[in-house]
Amino acid sequence: MSKYLENYQKWLSADALSEDEKQELRAIENDPKEIEFRFSQGLSFGTAGLRGTMKTGMAAMNRHTVAHATQGLASLILKLGRSADGVAIAYDSRNNSPLFAKTAACVLAANNIKSYLFDDLRPTPELSFALRELRCVAGINITASHNPKEYNGYKAYWEDGAQLPPEHADIVSEEIEHLDIFADVKIMDYEEAVGAGLIEIIGAEMDEKYLAQVEAQAVNPSAVAKVADALSIVYTPLHGTGHRLVPEIMRRIGLKHLYTVDEQMVIDGNFPTVKKPNPEYPDVFTQGIEIANRVGSDLVIATDPDADRVGVMTRTANGSFTTITGNQMGALLADYIITAYNQSGTMPHNPYMVKSIVSTELVSKICAANNVKMHNVLTGFKFIGEVIKNYEKTGDGSFLFGFEESYGYLKGTYARDKDAVVASMLICEMTAFYKAKGMTLSDALHALWEKYGFCYETNVEIYMEGLDGAARMAALMDSLRKNPPTEFGGVAVDMIADYKTGIITEKGEERPTGLPSSNVLYYRLCNGDVIVARPSGTEPKIKYYYMLTAKDTADAESKVAGYQASLDKLA
Repeated sequence: MSKYLENYQKWLSADALSEDEKQELRAIENDPKEIEFRFSQGLSFGTAGLRGTMKTGMAAMNRHTVAHATQGLASLILKLGRSADGVAIAYDSRNNSPLFAKTAACVLAANNIKSYLFDDLRPTPELSFALRELRCVAGINITASHNPKEYNGYKAYWEDGAQLPPEHADIVSEEIEHLDIFADVKIMDYEEAVGAGLIEIIGAEMDEKYLAQVEAQAVNPSAVAKVADALSIVYTPLHGTGHRLVPEIMRRIGLKHLYTVDEQMVIDGNFPTVKKPNPEYPDVFTQGIEIANRVGSDLVIATDPDADRVGVMTRTANGSFTTITGNQMGALLADYIITAYNQSGTMPHNPYMVKSIVSTELVSKICAANNVKMHNVLTGFKFIGEVIKNYEKTGDGSFLFGFEESYGYLKGTYARDKDAVVASMLICEMTAFYKAKGMTLSDALHALWEKYGFCYETNVEIYMEGLDGAARMAALMDSLRKNPPTEFGGVAVDMIADYKTGIITEKGEERPTGLPSSNVLYYRLCNGDVIVARPSGTEPKIKYYYMLTAKDTADAESKVAGYQASLDKLA
């Protein structure tokens, strides 16, 4: 019998499964491909934790795989002698998120590790803040961010508020590997754990502490009040965790006219009004724009289900709405923060910003022009957090702003993950600042291009789904390494950075990248354009990132078409 069939039969006969779970498995007994998919291997645990569709089986998100992962995390905590420090646990609006969060808390309790469990859904950045505030050794967040409704996930955080460092993730993964998912997982009854003080419920008091830290990040606190009678903004949480705290922080900074998309203010893990609850997609703004046009709003803001990412559509000169991309918003916020500090004479000592290597170089130009140090790091907000931590160790340096092109932003060191709550507040403040000048955010973006040159960024995603998807992704990256491209679209490559080997090759010479190992290839062309190839860490796809300079959009799109044609041939 095949190993996956053995695993299937093991689950079917396990006492830990409910009758409903067993019935779900019986329903696929004549579907060998589905059985193989669910039982060939377990979900891979990495620095991003777990993520998968919600089904019964080893390769899916369910209460058993959540308990298994938590037992692995508990083993790490016990090995390090940190059980007394506790673990903070939060969850988002997805189906089964409360169940998975309670399951994790009960496993920790059975291992005599106290957990601080939020009383209801909360934004991801508040989890990062709470574990730091409570001085916990770790944190767990049940979320699949902006993935479709079928997904859920398990993110593990460490004491600095960032996601698990690789060395700790490796230990958890090894523990999971040798722990039997049923026999070796300890779990305590929820009510018993609460009664024993091993689960403590937290809520409103933590919200207030978190919001105070967010509000402290305002760089021009009076900006909204100056135009409060004329400024109006539409907001949607896309059925997620931003539904309370984003409107609250906007009210606290003086916004009088806030309109919400009421249908999307309803907490619903099925996300009934959108195909995908992703603020990167223009179609999630449809209802918000209808309201904005009716009330004459300046802006529409959307946050994803766990409120760590934020997307925006702004008025243009002709009154229509247009998307501000993640890269463009990063540049706008970076410029606005620097400008506000310079104008008020409050620029802190030794200022620095941090961005990922796949994010716009326009911010690098802005920082260079204003004597602000720019750090480039690998994709993943934990790497931005590491830069902050290293500066804190030296005590010399002031963190101004960090961002990733995937609509994630952070100002302040109270959390170590992207925060759509603070970003929404700053976007509101920035909109007010420009409104006082008679400008929209679209006008402000064009002003940046006039000053620093037109920059264009886009992504191309190549999905590789199915059982062999990971193997095909690995084969493509291996092929690019074994046969390094010398040109794209007829434009010569003058530098290649391989972040897996840690080597930069330029003009026949090699030097270290200085960054941790990651399966990323970075190409700089002789015209200054940048192309990056990177497998997604959470979805079965290869992502190509383009960061270009051009005369205009048409010129940039023509470049992308030529470059992508070259990549398609290499694949």
